[in-house]
Amino acid sequence: MPLHKSYTIAPNTKLLVWKITESLEELSNGTELKDVCQSRIDSMKSEQHRKGFLSVRKLLNEAGYTDFDLFYTEDGKPHLKDGKNISITHSFSFSAIIISDKSIGIDMEIRREKAIKIADKFINREFDFLNTDDVSDYVSRLIVIWGVKEALYKMFSRKGLSFKQNIEVAPFEMGDTKGTATVNYMEIEGNYPFYFEEIEDFTLVYSIDNN
Repeated sequence: MPLHKSYTIAPNTKLLVWKITESLEELSNGTELKDVCQSRIDSMKSEQHRKGFLSVRKLLNEAGYTDFDLFYTEDGKPHLKDGKNISITHSFSFSAIIISDKSIGIDMEIRREKAIKIADKFINREFDFLNTDDVSDYVSRLIVIWGVKEALYKMFSRKGLSFKQNIEVAPFEMGDTKGTATVNYMEIEGNYPFYFEEIEDFTLVYSIDNN
């Protein structure tokens, strides 16, 4: 079974990761979808996107939910009908979800040097602690920072929230697998912990609102 991992990371907070190895037919088998979701997947031209979509439904099943328990509000943020919060990510051969009583956000990105070319689009003061001479370390840290900002953006789901101007990641060590980021936007002002791990060629990042 391609459930890569499933574990409780905090009280009432569960993280599940799926490694996509199945065919589209195998992922579709036994997966019931709401009419709107069936229409959505039918309109997807990319098989990879379809697999990501269906693997998330497999993760929902593993967590005791179905597609019928998942809904989206007008801001595009996913929710569960039992009141728990959920955040979703999928990237190439992996997908992941995090479910919690608290506000949460998750992101998963493949590590590649493409991040160097677009770093100035999502990084500001973080350049001060990045070592651009060590390409491997530089890319690894860029992906963590990118993932942190994606996760926090998903947590707040606030239009206009800028990765570069409103979210700042404090210096961190790769070996610590955690850190802190500050968000300042409108009435949002606080520090938020984040956690990360490298899985094969990917980096998984999540944040939990403990404020």
